[in-house]
Amino acid sequence: MAPQTFTISDLAREFDLTTRAIRFYEDMGLLAPTRSGPGGRQRVYTARDRARLLLTLRAKRLGLSLTEAKDILDMYDSPRDTVLQLKKFLGVLGAHRAQLESRQAELQANLDEVREQEKKTRATLAKALKAKAS
Repeated sequence: MAPQTFTISDLAREFDLTTRAIRFYEDMGLLAPTRSGPGGRQRVYTARDRARLLLTLRAKRLGLSLTEAKDILDMYDSPRDTVLQLKKFLGVLGAHRAQLESRQAELQANLDEVREQEKKTRATLAKALKAKAS
């Protein structure tokens, strides 16, 4: 049985991406399709490429950069120790989580300040309206 292959249009449709986005991921080294047809113009993606695309999109949803996604994916392509790979992945995830938590704390502080300013402005407006009515 021949291994399953996909065209760029197949993957674009399945993952709701543009073909341009898929070519960009290829340029970044995340995907490595073979070429066929006259002059090698047609890209042929394997199940491995499809899996790498799926994992790349998952990494993007987690907020990881494409470089981080590539580093993680490349780790699994090498025959190294799985324990080391998992520890590295946990390190990347932990650093990213810390960044997100820091941004979340900054946003919360900003929201608290906006709420305080809204409260003060409402009080000032209420006084101004009351003075105007008198």
